[in-house]
Amino acid sequence: MKRYYYLLLLLFLQINIFNAFNLNAQDTTDNSKVFKAGAATSNITPHLGDFIIGNFGTPEATYIHDEIHARSLALDNGENRLIFIIVELLGLNQNLIDDVKKNIEEKTNVSPNNILISAVHNHSATSAQSSQDIRDTWRAFSEPYDDYQKFVIKRLTDVAIIALENLEPAKIGWGVGNVPEHVFVRRWIMKEPVINPFGELDKVVMNPGRNREKIKPASEPDPEVSFISVKAKDGRPIALLANYSLHYVGGVPNNHISGDYFAAFADRIQELLLADRQHPPFVGILSNGTSGNVNNINFAIPAVKVEPYSRIKIVSNDLAQEVFRVEKNIEYHDWVSLDAKCEKLKLKVRKPDEKTLLRAKEILNRPDTVKPLHSLEKAYAERSFRIMEWPDYIDIPLQAFKIGDLGVSGVPFEVFSETGMEIKEKSPFKKTFTIELANGYYGYLPTPEQHELGGYETWYNTNKVEKQASVKIVAKLMNLFHELRVKE
Repeated sequence: MKRYYYLLLLLFLQINIFNAFNLNAQDTTDNSKVFKAGAATSNITPHLGDFIIGNFGTPEATYIHDEIHARSLALDNGENRLIFIIVELLGLNQNLIDDVKKNIEEKTNVSPNNILISAVHNHSATSAQSSQDIRDTWRAFSEPYDDYQKFVIKRLTDVAIIALENLEPAKIGWGVGNVPEHVFVRRWIMKEPVINPFGELDKVVMNPGRNREKIKPASEPDPEVSFISVKAKDGRPIALLANYSLHYVGGVPNNHISGDYFAAFADRIQELLLADRQHPPFVGILSNGTSGNVNNINFAIPAVKVEPYSRIKIVSNDLAQEVFRVEKNIEYHDWVSLDAKCEKLKLKVRKPDEKTLLRAKEILNRPDTVKPLHSLEKAYAERSFRIMEWPDYIDIPLQAFKIGDLGVSGVPFEVFSETGMEIKEKSPFKKTFTIELANGYYGYLPTPEQHELGGYETWYNTNKVEKQASVKIVAKLMNLFHELRVKE
C-alpha cells in the first residue's frame, strides 16, 4: 500500500513539474514579445523672405508666428516596424518623399513600404515642392532640389532616426471621437449654373459666399476624429497621432508662417495629457484626413469677423478636448501585430481636348483690356497647357498599415469626405482612417458623381487624373487591407 502511495505521489510531482516548466516556457515566449514606441519632432521652419503658398498669390514671409515641424511616430513589435512622418507643409512631391524613404532605409533598414510620409496641406508655409513657375508641371518631379527641399529631406530623415532611437517598451490604443461643429462641405449646389474658367457651366461653386443663391452642400463631411495613443509602461504619454478631415483653418495674416491648427492641436493635447517637459519629449501629431471638399466655413449662416488665429485656437482646443475625453476609456494593448502593404496603381492623366486648348490659347493671346468671363480664365488657360506636359498615365502609390485591429490607409490626393467614409465602411478592420496627401501630391480626387457637378476641384490640373480614379483607389485599398487580414 505504501509503495502505491509513493508511486501516486511521484506521478503527481512529475505532472506539476511538467506543467510548471510549460508555464514558464509560455511566459518566456510572451515576455519576448515586447512592443515599443518612440516619437520625435524636427524643426523645418523656412527662412523669412521665402514665399508662402496655398492661394493664387505668393506673399513674402515677414513673420514667424510659430515654428513648422515634421512629427514622427515609430512603432516596433519585435517582428515589424512602422513609421509615420507628418509634415506641416502644403504638399510634398513623390520624388522627394521617395528620396527620404531611401535615406531612412539605408540608415535604419526599415522598408519604404513601412514608412508613411504625409503633408497636412498647411497654407501658411513656404513650398517644398518646387519653384513656383513649374509647380503644376511634370518637370517638378525631375528638377534639381532647391536649398529648402534639401533641408527638408535631411530633417525628415533625421526625425525618423530620432523616433527609432527613442523606442521604449510601450502600450498602444486607439479610439474615435466626434467633432461635427467644425467641418463643412465647401462645395454648394447653386440655384443657377455658374460659368467656370473654361467657359462651361458648373452646378456647384466652392466657397460660394453668403449672398449668392445656393441650395445646399453637395455632400456630407466626416465628423470623426480618430487617434492612436502610445504610452510608456509606467503610463507616461509618449505620443498621440490624430486624424481629422478638415482643410487648414486659416485666419492667418498673409505674411505669417504658422503650423495652423495642426500645430496648435499638438500643443493643446500635450497640455491636456500633462506631458510637458518629459524625456524623451511627448509628441502630439495631427494628420489630415479626407478633407478635399471640407473646410471650417459654414456658408449657411452670416459671416462673423474674428481676430487672427482665434479660429485656430477654438478648433484645436475642441478637437483636443474630444480626443482627451475619449482617450480616458480606450483599451491599451501590451502587444499588437504590425504590417504594411504599398502598391502602385496606374491612372490615366485627365487632359483637356483640342477645343479647350484652342480657347486657352486665345485667352493667353488676348489683350488685358478684354474683360474675362471668369476671374481665373488666364490662370487656368496656363494650367491647361501645363497638364499637357504630363505623361498619359501615372503610377500613384497606395499604402495600408495594419496595427492590431486598426487599419490606416495613405492616399496621395486631396480626398473627398465621401471617399474617406466609404473606405471606413468597407474596411475589414474594426476601425479605419485615411491620411491624405500621403507619399505624394497629385491634386484633388473628386468622386465620379462630384465630377458631374463641376466646380473648382474638378477643373483641369486642379484634378489631374481620370474621373473613375476614386473608385479604383478604394478598390485597391480594400485589396491591400484584405491581404493584411489574411496574413493574420
